[in-house]
Amino acid sequence: MRKAWLVASVGIGGALSFIALLVVGTYVAAGSIASGASGGAVGLAKGAVPAMYQPLVQKWGNLCKAINPALLAAQLYQESGWNPRAKSPAAAQGIAQFIPGTWAAHGVDGDGDGDRDVWDPKDAIPSAASYDCKLAGYVKDAPGDPTKNMLAAYNAGAYAVLKYGGVPPYSETQNYVKTITTLSKSFARPVGRVAPSQQAAGAIAFAQKKLGTPYLWGGNGTPEQNGRFDCSGLTLAAYRTVGVTLPRVANDQYNAGPHPKREELLPGDLVFFSDDLTNSRAIRHVGIYVGGGYMINAPRAGAVIRFDPIDTPDYFGATRVTDEGAAALPDKPASA
Repeated sequence: MRKAWLVASVGIGGALSFIALLVVGTYVAAGSIASGASGGAVGLAKGAVPAMYQPLVQKWGNLCKAINPALLAAQLYQESGWNPRAKSPAAAQGIAQFIPGTWAAHGVDGDGDGDRDVWDPKDAIPSAASYDCKLAGYVKDAPGDPTKNMLAAYNAGAYAVLKYGGVPPYSETQNYVKTITTLSKSFARPVGRVAPSQQAAGAIAFAQKKLGTPYLWGGNGTPEQNGRFDCSGLTLAAYRTVGVTLPRVANDQYNAGPHPKREELLPGDLVFFSDDLTNSRAIRHVGIYVGGGYMINAPRAGAVIRFDPIDTPDYFGATRVTDEGAAALPDKPASA
């Protein structure tokens, strides 16, 4: 929820003309935003990796050419949601979800303290990177993309990659490769302009119709809730109308696509707010950007869905939602 010191800056009566001017003006100003992408080393998006793990991911994500920091971050997030005490029904353990047998064979003493502790991210994150690189070495002679082959080996085993000359024709493996490569985009710092969203107008149109609706904590807009929403309930419902399924909570919605810079925002981008600007897991509020420095959001208890400015001290960053980005997000991270 948004802090109480924020106040609505635009009346509901002029909402239609106001939002039209914002959207048109912002798209005109950003006419070349979809072009000009450039290459370069892969860095991490601001705050995408919790600050306590970012140095580890940045360092070990460059261990070999088949991986990069964003890809390693995507694997860790998909496996555990950054929970170092995570465990699964299949006995996978820790932030990197190693099963005991794999840990025994491939766990490393990443921090040099004399032990290999699957529950310690200082060991588990280096071990995940080391294991990825070993798998990449096993399949280095297979045709195709080395990173995709490495991910396929992680899921199906190196033998299957070598047998089929690349990613094997297993739906589970192909989905895993696509999921991690897509999800990695939400952890990577963009090196060029981020392509505009194709669903932005529809999401904004839905949110616009909800202006003036009272806020409800946990609200999903159901008839039983009298059509009321909280912040992430509103963004979820808005994007659902255009065929995109977002996670329920704001800090997971942050990973539904790449992250445009403040000066590159376009209508339809999700904008996020947090008391900890170094950790996306601490995000506590989300709105839909409409242009001109404003968003539509469900701010807090006692308020209504309204326009608010985004340029406040708790502004964290933005996400340009994509179909693939939303679909790649894990349904349910491993439990503690």
